[in-house]
Amino acid sequence: MSAVPKSSSLFPQHVIAAKRDARKLTRDEIDAFVRGATDGSWTDYQLSAMLMAICIRGMDTDETAALTEAMMNSGTVADLPGVCLPKVDKHSTGGVGDKVSIHLAPMVAACGVAVPMMSGRGLGHTGGTLDKLEAIPGFRVGLTLPEYRAQMETLGVALIGQTAELAPADKKLYALRDVTGTVESIPLITGSILSKKLAEGIDSLVLDVKFGAGAFMREKARARELATTMVAACRHLGKPARALLTAMNQPLGRAVGNALEIAECVDCLRGNGPADLMEVTYALGEQMLLLAGVAKTADEARAKLENAIAGGAALEKLRALIVAQNGDPRVIDDPAAYLPRAKYQEAVVAGSGAGGYVAGVDAMGIALAALNLGAGRVRAEDKVDHAVGISSLVKAGERVEEGDTLAVIHANNEGALAEARESVTRAITFSQAPVAVEPLVAEII
Repeated sequence: MSAVPKSSSLFPQHVIAAKRDARKLTRDEIDAFVRGATDGSWTDYQLSAMLMAICIRGMDTDETAALTEAMMNSGTVADLPGVCLPKVDKHSTGGVGDKVSIHLAPMVAACGVAVPMMSGRGLGHTGGTLDKLEAIPGFRVGLTLPEYRAQMETLGVALIGQTAELAPADKKLYALRDVTGTVESIPLITGSILSKKLAEGIDSLVLDVKFGAGAFMREKARARELATTMVAACRHLGKPARALLTAMNQPLGRAVGNALEIAECVDCLRGNGPADLMEVTYALGEQMLLLAGVAKTADEARAKLENAIAGGAALEKLRALIVAQNGDPRVIDDPAAYLPRAKYQEAVVAGSGAGGYVAGVDAMGIALAALNLGAGRVRAEDKVDHAVGISSLVKAGERVEEGDTLAVIHANNEGALAEARESVTRAITFSQAPVAVEPLVAEII
């Protein structure tokens, strides 16, 4: 039987009514809500009503920080006493072709910073880091908490999924948000993201908050509001944080699809990464090194990251990470041979009279093409095909001539291939005049 609240003001209906009426919630009321989600003392309909009240009425900085802290403390907070290095993580709100975590984590770790990184799976048009990592044969994202701690002590970097012990309230509340139309609430997004990140045992956090056609937050002003709220909540809880607002109107890099993106990450660590992808990677890495205190200026941080790539330390750190998590390290030396490969590869070429410049590559159009190929999931239970996707994508501003390759489609059935061909063709637009490309990093908060 569920415990009865000590005060009638903490009964679910009273807490719900308080937020319904736009009253600022006390810490005890917020704790009661999160505890109810964790131990089952609040029913799903009560939790749903509370989520909707928060979505409509909002929360101020104090409430949002209290919600985040309560969700973080709903399970185990992973202390890392054996890790003497500064511990910094990075989180992205998600986008198309956003594989930054996979090569950024070993780059930063190679510079003397511990990187405990907990990631998620893709849903809808955005890809998930865990799905990409599982394209590596044998790679295990489901480390236990003791395994995670041990790997952080010995290697200084881990890329894992959420364990059952960390922030269990978020798992319950996120599932309800997904079916009650409350996903886009900024206080609820903040609590969901930060409760998991802060439970990892980090010292500080860098956030990549995306805006544009392929982002969760399409409007820059809304993305800025989210970024500002998350940074404020982190600081309220004693964790320094910085957020970058980055554009997501075209895919990041030239590959979209799990195995294809892993191969591109290896290219990045060999010094051959696409310019736009590396621009965002370096910008985030600089802020991580600055927060960690291992660099005093952005230029110094950039030099350290570049040296980690040029000297091979970052690539070897990724190799060690793959070995530590049971993956096949041969993907480092020959990605084409050891990553999953689709049955069909077909180039989409510029047609007759298509000479000129690429005006744009619609991120959502490319994302939906990859999703229909099987690279992502519409529902949480859908199976991902790690081999399929799109590679060799042109970028806005590039010059193209008739017959040039605009993209290469990787498919495992001919019907999906034909649909993807049409989608990719529609997503790429042209201009006869040179095209100005928007800056990727719009603001640092």
